[in-house]
Amino acid sequence: MLSQIFAVFIFLGMFVCIVSGKIPRHITTTAAALLTIIFVFLLTMQSSQALREALALHSLLEPGFWFSRQHGGTSSTGINWGTILFIAGMMIMVEGLEDTGFFRWLCMVLAKAVGYRTIPLFLVFVFLSAFLSMFIDSITVILFLVAVSVELSQLLRFDPVPLILAEIFAANLGGASTMSGDPPNIIIGTALGYTFSDFLCHTGVIAWISMAAVLPFLLFTARSMGRRGAPRPKVPSPSSAIVSRPHFYRSVFVFLFTVVLLVTHGATGLSVASVGVIAGGLTLLTSYRGPKSLLSRLDWRTLLFFAGLFVTVSGLEQTGILELLAGLISRAGSGNPVVILVIILWLSAVASAFVDNIPFAATMVPVIRSIAATQGMGLDPLAWTLALGTDIGGSATPIGASANVVGTAIAAKHGHPIGWGRYCRTAVPATVIAMTVSMICLYLFFL
Repeated sequence: MLSQIFAVFIFLGMFVCIVSGKIPRHITTTAAALLTIIFVFLLTMQSSQALREALALHSLLEPGFWFSRQHGGTSSTGINWGTILFIAGMMIMVEGLEDTGFFRWLCMVLAKAVGYRTIPLFLVFVFLSAFLSMFIDSITVILFLVAVSVELSQLLRFDPVPLILAEIFAANLGGASTMSGDPPNIIIGTALGYTFSDFLCHTGVIAWISMAAVLPFLLFTARSMGRRGAPRPKVPSPSSAIVSRPHFYRSVFVFLFTVVLLVTHGATGLSVASVGVIAGGLTLLTSYRGPKSLLSRLDWRTLLFFAGLFVTVSGLEQTGILELLAGLISRAGSGNPVVILVIILWLSAVASAFVDNIPFAATMVPVIRSIAATQGMGLDPLAWTLALGTDIGGSATPIGASANVVGTAIAAKHGHPIGWGRYCRTAVPATVIAMTVSMICLYLFFL
């Protein structure tokens, strides 16, 4: 009982600190992990085995961690090293692409292809945001896309805010399509043993149906984009974005090769951890600025955030708190699979709108595993419901997902501040539309 009290208070304190934003989140989760180790695993549980399970270092030595043709997740508790290694590798690959000017080149090519007309540009950039977020972290997609959008708005004289808001929403919705698109999906996929294709064929289908339903509304919000005047005569050439052609071609090859590995890893048996290590390793070998420069820019704070988060959630799991939460959800749903899915979908969406969806997803993975075991439900519908709820629900507010925070911050930096009112007028209706469509699809497809 005492260990449960400590685990809950440490977790709640961590969540409050993350939501407040007053302390860097990697420091928050690291401190919470240390407190969990000391007060939960060592002082109250007095279990070195629990500590070893939380650190999960043994999983790195298991052959199945790197290569396995069997459908199954990683360690059921503790640090999910598969998630951390995959994210680290993708971070390195993205830095390599950015160094060669790939993202800026791609945006300028597409803008030129539509003749720099605002509404076609809007559609192309929204689609690009969703598509790239299927393979690259949505934060990175928004980083370069918003910057280029602001630059084009100055050249073509239109208000970039509707475009930026649509790009943010599309990035979160596109990220829901695949296992690699959003951190919550990476956590869910590696923990429960799903592949890139599993996500693409389930959440991917639903996400793109939702995109089709939301797009008319997003176009309606952009109806005034083309009313600022004629474009200025000088528009940069796409080729001016390329820093070094040999390194540009190498980085594009690494990116495409990584996409192939992700799409086929269910057939080849390569784990996502292996894919991440291969992508990062190839980028380091072929980088424009050199391995030292890439490693110096690796976001170690995000990786530390994940590690601390997993240890803290492990405290809840190993003390039985998450099993109790699973029981509460099951009882609230009266054992009815439809009601349980609706509860998980909207609970995930509402929670993710106000707190970071990454810790919420990490917390809910063992919960849905317990619900599947105790209620006799299939795990698959629960996993897809959790993924869609956290990914789409996080779009509703400026703080619901990391891509939202980054996108609005870049817009403000370039002289286009987006307040809560303007953000929510676009994002909340779009989120409700996407969530309603997702709920209908989940019922029709999986129940």
